[in-house]
Amino acid sequence: MDQHRPCQAAPDKYKIWLEEAQTLAKSDAWAKLHAEIVSCARCPRLTRYRRKVSSEKRRQFMNEEYWGAPLVGFGDTNARLVMIGLAPAAHGGNRTGRMFTGDGSANFLMRALHLAGFASQPTSEHRHDGLKLNDAFMTAVVRCPPPQNRPTASELSNCSCYLDRELGLLSQARVILTLGHVAFRGNLGHIKRCGARVRHLDFRHGKTYSLPQGFPVLVASYHPSRQNTQTGRLTSAMMDRVMATVKRVLAESAP
Repeated sequence: MDQHRPCQAAPDKYKIWLEEAQTLAKSDAWAKLHAEIVSCARCPRLTRYRRKVSSEKRRQFMNEEYWGAPLVGFGDTNARLVMIGLAPAAHGGNRTGRMFTGDGSANFLMRALHLAGFASQPTSEHRHDGLKLNDAFMTAVVRCPPPQNRPTASELSNCSCYLDRELGLLSQARVILTLGHVAFRGNLGHIKRCGARVRHLDFRHGKTYSLPQGFPVLVASYHPSRQNTQTGRLTSAMMDRVMATVKRVLAESAP
């Protein structure tokens, strides 16, 4: 069976979303990519899990209709800052249909982005809350929520083509901010798949890495997961310093 089902076969709610995406997308390439991602079923385990989560739901969201499909990136397609996370949260992005939306991690990140001038508001609650990203775009290495937030190597590989295509379309990117170790490795994998040589790099929160010519500067951060923010491993002050680093690098890269 074709792993990329045609978007005409998608449920009505996805058809409506795809129509919105086509209107918002600035090129046919974006619209085509969005359609392929939303209708993707490459990973049987992830497909089963996101459907299970969307059917069983969490008690506090029992009356909501979960998005329950793979997620596309979100933000300004002419952005100079691109943020890469791990995957949609089972009851966050998988419920709301937008990256980093609908949970504590989303609001932790959005507060910092708003303070730094990259987001129009400090919260990210649902897909129609009016949030706009300014000079920023967010995506993930995996487009479906993985059980225990642990995608397998094959699942990471299956999704890598979507990240590659997004980064190829984000031609104005000057900084890649990776949120967590998996995203950090995912970005390095993208560079290697592009045919560039990159030396071994150790993940360190707050560190800036120069990459081969033609690739954006890499800035690493811990992921704003509850595990990190509630234990103090990642504080608001630490996240604000990361954003200050991003702004500094963007200022230095300005013509």
